[in-house]
Amino acid sequence: MAADAATSEADVLVRLRDASLRFGTRVLWEHLELDVRAGEFLAVLGPNGAGKSSLLEVILGVMNLSSGGVEVDGAPARRGNHRVGYVPQQKAFARDLPIRGRDLVRFGVDGHRPGLPLHSNGVHRAVDRALAAVGATSYADAPIGTLSGGEQQRLRIAQALVGAPKLLLCDEPLLSLDIGHQDAVSRLIDEQRHERGCGVVFVTHDINPILDYVDRVLYLVDGRWAIGTPDDVMHGEQLSRLYGTHVEVLRVGGRLVVVGSHDTGIDHPHEHHHADHPDQAHDAPTRVRFRPRGRA
Repeated sequence: MAADAATSEADVLVRLRDASLRFGTRVLWEHLELDVRAGEFLAVLGPNGAGKSSLLEVILGVMNLSSGGVEVDGAPARRGNHRVGYVPQQKAFARDLPIRGRDLVRFGVDGHRPGLPLHSNGVHRAVDRALAAVGATSYADAPIGTLSGGEQQRLRIAQALVGAPKLLLCDEPLLSLDIGHQDAVSRLIDEQRHERGCGVVFVTHDINPILDYVDRVLYLVDGRWAIGTPDDVMHGEQLSRLYGTHVEVLRVGGRLVVVGSHDTGIDHPHEHHHADHPDQAHDAPTRVRFRPRGRA
């Protein structure tokens, strides 16, 4: 597991060195060497419980490494870093929740501070810009609980972008979305990283909706990891090494599917989601289907 190629110091937004994360006797990952650069789209893959969401929490400064170091934009990771935007996992809002779409976005400016919300012209303009950037202006004043899953995710992305972050962390942002909304949200995140030059770390169980945009993949399995381009990582030899058992990458109906041997219990790719916690770990590899580059 070699470290990343030499990278310009000014372009590095996230740096992990000899980083390990454990819960009790369980090792999620160890000796991780990772640089995430400005403008880069990094997909984080792996089975449930591999520590994907926990990696985001480490970068956010809400979880400490067991050993090693992590820096964000040249300084130790810390809570409340305005340079970092965060798109959480999709959760449904109650239909009668008295919060408008623009209120949710504004929380990205002042939701971390006590007291009344800020009402300066600068905050209003920033919220309007973020809403426009994600195409959510037309429903910005609707109660958020009445909006579709795709509309709510656009608002979450606007909330993450309103502070003009240099780094965007996305934790399974496509869950519970249909294929059309998955494509729209994926394209939106890619457009914003190009327009703003921010880095993207995107946790997902399915690489297909984002494959056209991904620069590199970080694959986590049972304490081990691999990093490289999708072609470098997503092949049978590499995944067999990570899982410690025979894994094949097959072409089925014009797509590639990762499967394991029958005696391991990992031959049925999982499409459902479990919390990324060591007590809920599974051994099934991520299902991946490769689409031709350049497809919208």
